[in-house]
Amino acid sequence: MAQALASLGALLHLVDPTLPIGGFNHSNGLETFVQQKKVNSKETLEEYVRTQLLQNWIFNDGAYLSLAFDAMRQNNFSKLIALDKELAATKVARETREGSFKLGMRLLKIFTRYETHPILLDFQQSIIEQKIKGFYPIVFAMVAVVMGLEKAETLYAFYYNTMVGVVTNGVKLVPLSQMDGQDILFDSRQSIIEAVQQSLNPDPEWLGAATLSSDIRSMQHEKLYSRLYMS
Repeated sequence: MAQALASLGALLHLVDPTLPIGGFNHSNGLETFVQQKKVNSKETLEEYVRTQLLQNWIFNDGAYLSLAFDAMRQNNFSKLIALDKELAATKVARETREGSFKLGMRLLKIFTRYETHPILLDFQQSIIEQKIKGFYPIVFAMVAVVMGLEKAETLYAFYYNTMVGVVTNGVKLVPLSQMDGQDILFDSRQSIIEAVQQSLNPDPEWLGAATLSSDIRSMQHEKLYSRLYMS
């Protein structure tokens, strides 16, 4: 029981919304969707979240997290470097790309204070030397492995944490009631399980597939007249 509780504590720490990494500053294009009235209700926010989960995240951040998890377990440092560079190429919108590696760098800075795994330290040094960027999903996976977490639980936590961020931002932007946001999260549990199942062994042919509208609106975000979020 003690080991199970220790793992639970590590997982909760990794997805703690109070971690000072700045995730609350980013909407990843959602703010543009709201300003263009594409997301303007509880129903459209729920549709947006589910579309992002099952048509975007499982082929991008979730898939790369899964592959990085395997590479970290195998102590394959060169594979982790390659995955970080590949993920950079999939993030075509500047704000989204910069937001992701800034979150990754901050997350790594926090957990290298507690975990001294040599690959974590080498990865951090590669970021300092500007050989890689250190994207959030890659770092998230590496830290999870060092903590001894299981892959399925890590993926579920990652997707849930990402969804909480989107729903929280959507509730503020539309705006909606807090209960509307909680309904969306509750109703999304089965969708997250489906996403985890699809992400356990990503199909290489689908890596980088994305909803084009999200990329376009992430680019448009840079030129919005007024903005609450950095992306």
